[in-house]
Formats: sequence, structure tokens, C-alpha cells
Amino acid sequence: MKDLKLEDLPKATETIFEKLISLEKINELNHYFQSQKPEALLTRKETAEYLKIDSSTLWSWTKKGKIKCYGISNRRYYKRSDIEDALVLLKQ
Repeated sequence: MKDLKLEDLPKATETIFEKLISLEKINELNHYFQSQKPEALLTRKETAEYLKIDSSTLWSWTKKGKIKCYGISNRRYYKRSDIEDALVLLKQ
């Protein structure tokens, strides 16, 4: 494209747009096929041990909405990322 003439400009622009669209499609495919790490789930006992609290405190915090809880049947699980998000920095 060093010696681009004015009459070649529409074709060059079209080629550039086609390449940009191809790049966007490749990026979409990469995002779609990117391997996703599964979220680490902790049981009630593991969560209480992780936070170094009693299970009754964990139950209370869950009931108050301080920590999100997920369940299947009568089992309860906590996402490690939700637990870490619930932690707040205290002023020193």
C-alpha cells in the first residue's frame, strides 16, 4: 500500500474493513472457546473453617445477606470469590 492511488482507495478501505471484521470474529471465537476455570465451592464446614468462625455465625451472616449461599437439595455451598468479596477493609 505504499503507492496507493486515489482510485485504489475504495478497494483498500473495503479490504481493511474485511480484515477488521475477521479479527472481531476471531476474538469472539477465542472468548467463546476460552477454557473457563470452574468456581471453587466450599461446604458450610469448609467456609466456617476458612473464615475461622463458628457455623452459627456463618448461618447468621448468610441469613442477613452478608454472604451469598447456593444450594442443591438440603446442601449449601459458598463460592470462594463471594466470600472474598464480602470481606471489607477496615480503617486502621
